[in-house]
Amino acid sequence: MPEPQSLYNLKENIVHHATRQPHILIVEDDDEIRLLLEQYLSQKGYVTSAATDMEGIELIFARDPVDLILLDLMLPKEDGRTLCRYIKEKTNLPLLIISALSEVSDRITGLNLGADDYIAKPFDPSELEARIRAVFRRNQNTGLPQEYRFGTWLFLPRKSILYSQKGVRITLTGAETKLLQEFCLNPEILMSRAMLVEALKGDADELEPRAIDLIISRLRRKLSEEGGQLELIRTVRGEGYIFQPQTQRSEG
Repeated sequence: MPEPQSLYNLKENIVHHATRQPHILIVEDDDEIRLLLEQYLSQKGYVTSAATDMEGIELIFARDPVDLILLDLMLPKEDGRTLCRYIKEKTNLPLLIISALSEVSDRITGLNLGADDYIAKPFDPSELEARIRAVFRRNQNTGLPQEYRFGTWLFLPRKSILYSQKGVRITLTGAETKLLQEFCLNPEILMSRAMLVEALKGDADELEPRAIDLIISRLRRKLSEEGGQLELIRTVRGEGYIFQPQTQRSEG
């Protein structure tokens, strides 16, 4: 799939403006569900736009800044999984999957694709809005240090980006960014799953400890070099995880 110029520019230029209402892009082909979401989220103070395929997504990206995407996986023109993977590779936007696929394996697949959260249809709109607020909380990076350096990596938490020594760029989800930030602040310290759940938000009751394992698994895949696994995050069976790099932080 060719890389549209609008998405390329979006990678570097997306900025959340606190003075405007958050803009949510709804990618959903079911007219009834799309209208319900637009009406409900508008009542809650969000600006909404809607699309059903990549062409529509690109048009909205080119027109207005977007703060979060709600993505249905079962779309008529394009596979939602492909769209999810592509969007997460090309932007650092928070993304929440809404899908009729409700098995545990479907949720795991969605999280492994880089989604920040996953909610199955049918759903209560109030639960969806609570999850949206939780995703926004996890993606508020304005108070983070400018950069960290560990191993061969440069970590830019405010942009949710990793750079390797060879210049390889890796885009992180909001949850991955917050978790890696917490590890960098606490190197060589045993962190239990409960501690990591608490650190990821302020809404510990909304994230299951099992989700920590999935996020760490994704981080480990991204923290790889020449196909070999970097042992930066060590599992302590039954207790939690230890981050073991030589970490430097730069304020800014």
